[in-house]
Amino acid sequence: MSSETPCELSDLILRAKQGCSASLGQLLEMYRSYLRLISSFQMSRQMLEKFSPSDIVQGTFLQAHRRFTEFQGGTERELIAWLRKILASHMGMEIRKYTARARDVRVERRLQQQLDQSSLVLAGVFSASTESPSQTASRRERAVILANALSQLPANYREVIVLRHLRAYRFSEVAAEMNQSVDSVRAMWRRAIKRLRELLGDNVL
Repeated sequence: MSSETPCELSDLILRAKQGCSASLGQLLEMYRSYLRLISSFQMSRQMLEKFSPSDIVQGTFLQAHRRFTEFQGGTERELIAWLRKILASHMGMEIRKYTARARDVRVERRLQQQLDQSSLVLAGVFSASTESPSQTASRRERAVILANALSQLPANYREVIVLRHLRAYRFSEVAAEMNQSVDSVRAMWRRAIKRLRELLGDNVL
């Protein structure tokens, strides 16, 4: 999980905007897990048979490299909002490719709204804290931190947390989705939460 501070991130963004391709590559890589996770929320089983979230993110990065001069922000929040916009555009393009539909900006706008909502859901997994306003302003974006932590978990731990907390499934629904008993899913969920808290602290879930 990346340990960059907001100040270091601002410096990295500045170097990327000055034309340093290595800095831009490093910068984008920090958001691979985040973009992959929120894109997966919008993909049906039929879509997943055609292309993967990893494919979508790679295409998004290619567009971001070409279009980075368009980015006018300087903070992580502004950057991930810009990346979500590109992600929505690329997802719309892939959907059109497999449905033979003409471009519809309303579809891309709806995708962007759904991606924005997924990001808010991710951030909301953290419990309310007692941070001061200055601490809140200085911290990294919570949705990104959580996505990076989830990427470090075993696949079954990650899936049970995503289904239970991000998709709001009941344990019976999680068990059906994972083809396991409710008791085994509950036990797996407890182990997954324990591991996630070891990574992020007790202010999560």
